[in-house]
Amino acid sequence: MPPAIIEVNGLVKKYGDRVAVRGVTFTILEGDIFGLLGPNGAGKTTTIGILATLLTLDEGRVTISGYDLVREANRVKQVIGFVPQELALYPTISAQDNLAFFGRIYGLRGAALKKRIDEVLVLVGLGDRAGDAVQTFSGGMKRRLNIAAGLIHQPRVLFLDEPTVGVDPQSRNFIFEHIERLKAEGMTIIYTTHYMEEAERLCNRVAIMDEGCILALDTPQGLVSLLGGGVIYIGLSSEAIRALLPSIQALPGVGAASIQGSRLKIETKDARPTLLKLIELCNTRNTPVLSLEILEPNLESVFLHLTGKRLRN
Repeated sequence: MPPAIIEVNGLVKKYGDRVAVRGVTFTILEGDIFGLLGPNGAGKTTTIGILATLLTLDEGRVTISGYDLVREANRVKQVIGFVPQELALYPTISAQDNLAFFGRIYGLRGAALKKRIDEVLVLVGLGDRAGDAVQTFSGGMKRRLNIAAGLIHQPRVLFLDEPTVGVDPQSRNFIFEHIERLKAEGMTIIYTTHYMEEAERLCNRVAIMDEGCILALDTPQGLVSLLGGGVIYIGLSSEAIRALLPSIQALPGVGAASIQGSRLKIETKDARPTLLKLIELCNTRNTPVLSLEILEPNLESVFLHLTGKRLRN
């Protein structure tokens, strides 16, 4: 097993009376793509901002590549790259001049800087647009240049905060392929998103966040297994819910059944045969079904199962 490159213990961040991050703890192994999955406002961007030294922590301890985030922040900055949600680019100057600016911040000069600019522009597929002003680029090209700026100093760890927001499908696929190439080269990547399909495709491990807390952390496959064969929500009258609950709990394949407002939540080993038995039971008891929803096993369904919310509410 590769060594841990990031260790986060009891991380807390407050804004006045509001607690944005609540005692978050996790470890990231070197060479992994680690996903932070959750809706807007879950605490993902705040967590990334702290790890990238842009925000101060209120409680807890973080080490990155063996350096303490608070006491050795300057050391940490040398080993990390950060790609924010908002484009950190100067629109009126060229792609290569943007990268030269960021490269000089990290101490690159002369031939070494020029060589690195050429390398990262080719890496993100913009080698032929090096001299063009950024304001002439498409949204997807700007996103790719944003990633290039985070890579200019060859960091060991790269933070990507929702890098595909607002880009077209072709650019999104290009970004995915680029991230997978970086992982193959041994880079550690922390990836925040509220798109479950991105986390399923890219990440070795995923932490599901909501309201500043980590609700679950595992491989994508491990998280999906939390659902078993799926979850069924069935809407019935309040009288029918109370009358049918014991019979539903006794159905073959049902792991658990509980009342959720005006619906029953049924956790099952195999959703489809359970659904057939459920409909048969309702027909036998002459009970109208008011609503029906089936959650097939995937990360978005896991999130709804854990929080009662959808990822992109």
